[in-house]
Amino acid sequence: MAMRLNPYLGFRDNAREAMRFYHSVFGGELQIKTLAELRPDADPADADRVVHALLVTPDGFTLMASDSPNPDSYQPPRGISISLSGEDEERLRGFWERLSEGGEVETPLGEVPWGATFGICVDRFGIRWLVNIEAPAG
Repeated sequence: MAMRLNPYLGFRDNAREAMRFYHSVFGGELQIKTLAELRPDADPADADRVVHALLVTPDGFTLMASDSPNPDSYQPPRGISISLSGEDEERLRGFWERLSEGGEVETPLGEVPWGATFGICVDRFGIRWLVNIEAPAG
């Protein structure tokens, strides 16, 4: 049986909005489960909280997310980045453009010493993305 390593993103209270955004960037199939769906007796104030979201994209990416069970103690991610890399310049540039829109560009997408095109951005939800467009082999 194959194993996978998948990013699981935590949000204060906007996991649904973030995952819909990532769905608009990457496409694929998005599933969102709320507390009310899993626990009908949940406090109505928490009923719409996302307990699990799953995005599987046509490119084989998998992202998962949830809202923090205790929003008051939520800590934004630190020391973690999600890396996108490959040779498909058009698709990777498209991902870069959409992910960086409304966010912050730390390192503009440009040529780097290792022969690739590389950039770093933090999207509007505070998730840090590294995009590395490899030069075609040959």
